[in-house]
Amino acid sequence: MARAPCPSSLWFASRGWKPFAFQKEVWQALHDGDSGLLHASTGAGKTYAVWFAALDRFAQMPAIGTAAPPRRTSPPAPLTVLWITPMRALAADTARALQAPLDDLQINWSIGQRTGDTGSAERARQGRRLPSALITTPESLTLLLTRADAREAFAHLSMVVVDEWHELLGNKRGVQLQLALARLHLWNPQLLVWGLSATLGNLAHAQQVLMPAGRLVQGKLPKDLRIDTLLPPGLERFPWAGHLGLRMLPQVVAELDASSTALVFTNTRSQAEIWYQALLDARPDWAGLIALHHGSLSREVRDWVELALKEGRLKAVVCTSSLDLGVDFLPVERVLQIGSPKGVARLMQRAGRSGHAPGRPSRATLVPTHSLELLEAAAAQTAVAERKVEARLSPEKPLDVLVQHLVSMALAGGFFAEAMLAEVRSAWAYRELSDEEWQWALAFIRHGGHSLTAYPDYRRAEPDADGLWQVPDARLARRHRMSIGTIVSDASLAVRYWTRGGAGGSLGSVEEGFIARLRPGDVFLFAGRPLELVRVENMTVFVRRATSKKAAIPRWNGGRMPLSSELADAVLVKLDAAARDDYASAEMRLLRPLLEVQQQWSALPGESTLLAEVLKSREGWHLFLYPFAGRSVHLGLASLLAWRLARSQPLSFSIAVNDYGLELLCASPVDFAETLPAALAASDELLNEILASLNAGELARRRFREIARIAGLVFTGYPGAPKSTRQLQASSGLFFDVFQQHDPGNLLLSQAQQEVLRQELDVQRLQQTLQRLQALQLDIRPIKRATPFAFPLLVERFRESLSSEKLAERIKRMVADLEKAAGPGGYQTDAPGFAIDDERPMPRKRTPRQGKDGKPRPPKHRPQKKTL
Repeated sequence: MARAPCPSSLWFASRGWKPFAFQKEVWQALHDGDSGLLHASTGAGKTYAVWFAALDRFAQMPAIGTAAPPRRTSPPAPLTVLWITPMRALAADTARALQAPLDDLQINWSIGQRTGDTGSAERARQGRRLPSALITTPESLTLLLTRADAREAFAHLSMVVVDEWHELLGNKRGVQLQLALARLHLWNPQLLVWGLSATLGNLAHAQQVLMPAGRLVQGKLPKDLRIDTLLPPGLERFPWAGHLGLRMLPQVVAELDASSTALVFTNTRSQAEIWYQALLDARPDWAGLIALHHGSLSREVRDWVELALKEGRLKAVVCTSSLDLGVDFLPVERVLQIGSPKGVARLMQRAGRSGHAPGRPSRATLVPTHSLELLEAAAAQTAVAERKVEARLSPEKPLDVLVQHLVSMALAGGFFAEAMLAEVRSAWAYRELSDEEWQWALAFIRHGGHSLTAYPDYRRAEPDADGLWQVPDARLARRHRMSIGTIVSDASLAVRYWTRGGAGGSLGSVEEGFIARLRPGDVFLFAGRPLELVRVENMTVFVRRATSKKAAIPRWNGGRMPLSSELADAVLVKLDAAARDDYASAEMRLLRPLLEVQQQWSALPGESTLLAEVLKSREGWHLFLYPFAGRSVHLGLASLLAWRLARSQPLSFSIAVNDYGLELLCASPVDFAETLPAALAASDELLNEILASLNAGELARRRFREIARIAGLVFTGYPGAPKSTRQLQASSGLFFDVFQQHDPGNLLLSQAQQEVLRQELDVQRLQQTLQRLQALQLDIRPIKRATPFAFPLLVERFRESLSSEKLAERIKRMVADLEKAAGPGGYQTDAPGFAIDDERPMPRKRTPRQGKDGKPRPPKHRPQKKTL
């Protein structure tokens, strides 16, 4: 039976809008008391679908057909809706979107925000009374749950909305949220939970993790998603990552000039800094019309950029993933993506930042930074058209998150072990938590495990005579509250201007590891301007404006994203078509000279063949293999192959990997054609072989740093006095050694090893890749010189041992020799120099080594070797 018109429909009608079918379906679902997952394209209207459903069900709406009543002077409704957002930047924009209907309909609800950016005065007000709808992050929600009066504060909570669920699903922040929701469900079993997502390839899993039962609503709207490529005038037939980048600057400037407002996405903050400065250098008249946005800039700068973009006062913003999600920038006409997005979901998400409204087309233009990214661009267009979106899986049983949560709940009035176990197991990630693992977790928060029993700092919670677990030490309680969360990064230093009176204005933050390499007087690029380092004091970097154009580029962690399986599969389809002389798209036609040289000198990889190239050079014996499985998998596969090949005789290998393939180089003779088939064979001992082939202990030690900080073993310091990265590394390393020697059964050690296998090496995908390779025809091709596909792997290896200038010289000579061998047909340009868009900091200028004739001598190359 159809429902009568509701105030939500009337509000839509007053704006000339007509609710979509999926919005009405969500309204009906909440009216029926159902939870669910709403999956719809970006800008389709997901926010108002769930917000009006909440208002219709829980708020006192004005009577239909009557004027809205005057706003009452009574206090607003208590906390009724929690709105979880994965990013602080989304909170303010979401608050504005939710406030508009309240004002128009004069609903007596209040909207509040609780994130890391919330000021102390607002926190104090919320401490006295929470707003009717609170927009917060997983970390801030957990912090709220540690309040002694948390149950009373959340007594009227009726609904939780998890925005951008796909961004939380696959990481520990999502697990932290699962545990928080388990606590809220305990207090209110009738609590409604709705997830919102735009790009998910595994909806059933996403829904199951968020809520055991509920509706799946899909907003299948005819969204016009246009993906195209900004084609260069021509391409070198021997590409290398980073060489093309800024050569596309004139075309990018022309595209921005023809657009009213655009977002220019980059994959790293370093790249964003470079492109912003390059655009300003190319068009000085755009000063004040273009801006820079990434997570290391100060909140004030980011807020200004977001507001100016929303009001249409900016022509372009160069940004990173900091603007990937949810923020509604209606003026944005188009998106440019510098470099490959490396994933279908990421490309669709970023494309959706343009035309962010129902019925408006979204357009993303790919800007290749090297020749082979044209191949990825062509494949990405096909994958987007076919909606081949990557799946995201929730982590299972991360014990560092569990022990942090147990201490948090011990602060919130305490818990009884048996009841808490049932609560924890109700979270999807811990549904199979064993009794032994549970007892270990309790022992860990009680005395730090077997090896830390004598230290009072690790007695963070303990049961009283009645079995109620609580935190007995107020000092430890304060420390824990400051450490809640699962986002772990290197220590950051504030960047401020130096003035005669002391500290000046704030610019943001930069990682300590980068600044440690600089000396006073050195220049680096940050916040879109060259800055001279004055001094470092009290975790603050003091700088002044510099006139030098040659500057180091800060490099933040998390730079290189691996190619997704879906995009890699689409690339192989394009290569198969090229092997059949099918060059249907403009991107593939431009790539034709490169691919034809690859075919003439070797062959093209494909869906049914595994291409292996064998080369003998002055450096030794090379193997180039092209599984197209992504950088992480290729690292594990290269190490595994090297280990297997070295079992029969002692061999040393140099290894290089990229998203397309891998290189093994051995100074000793190796018959790769004879030994490779056996090295690629399947094995029942694959896991043990992977651990044996890698320095697994060092990888696990590095991963343990994050686990130790989340689990509370390492305290990061007090506000204004954080510990340095070196101190944190030393502390976590000491714990790692102590556990290995005195507590080898510590489950955090095994978690570190599992995370190395699952996240850094992607062992599941590695195993699937090996199985896939077994079904392929191995095509071993002897080659006389590096092919277009092999050349980028050579450059990757050279990067490890050569400075920027020496690398440029060597590449220049190699490209000239290869182009000469390939004959006419290549794109003739100036000899490629080492472009400034390489992510590494530029080294100090060194005096060239001189030969007897007074001319500079060629650089020595000492390849980095891996002895097995």
